[in-house]
Amino acid sequence: MNASALKSYARLCGHTLARAPARSGDPAMIAGYLGDSDVFDDAIGRFALDYANQTERDYKTLARAVRDKRLTSVEA
Repeated sequence: MNASALKSYARLCGHTLARAPARSGDPAMIAGYLGDSDVFDDAIGRFALDYANQTERDYKTLARAVRDKRLTSVEA
């Protein structure tokens, strides 16, 4: 993907994410659906930690590829 295409893609992603809250449900109904247990909270916490760990692994893989000159990096 060239720089122009990446910029367009990032703009599209940003626009999509900016509109996402407008599609969210009623907070009271969601709270009622989730109930009082910690099941959802625990699941979100596990997801967040797993996601963070995966992000760190991905970064290390990317950095190794740049270091080994399998990829090149540029400063924007």
